[in-house]
Amino acid sequence: MKIAITSKGQDLSAEVDPRFGRAAYIITVDTDTLAFEVIDNALNKDSFKGAGIQAAANISDTGAKVLLTGFCGPNAFKTLDAANIKVANDATGTIQNVIDQYLAGKFEFATDANVEGHW
Repeated sequence: MKIAITSKGQDLSAEVDPRFGRAAYIITVDTDTLAFEVIDNALNKDSFKGAGIQAAANISDTGAKVLLTGFCGPNAFKTLDAANIKVANDATGTIQNVIDQYLAGKFEFATDANVEGHW
């Protein structure tokens, strides 16, 4: 399965970026092979509004079924939910650590946003 994780860097040793729509990068990972791809989120990171919605659309385009992040606002959450992408919030540590936690079943999926929009 493919998952997406917000990241401050471009490899599995990078720290999780707690911001979803304004994360520096989004890393998609195949949980079977650990092969990964990096999405440069620079255009969304500096946008005036709609960053979460656009980042959600980008994740949907990759085929990812799960997003692991720190915080996800209401508009982004609705967009992810509409795309049938599950969201797990409060991810911290390195990307590799978060992958290991996910594979061990340590995350609970959110039922709503965990921050207000534009935080």
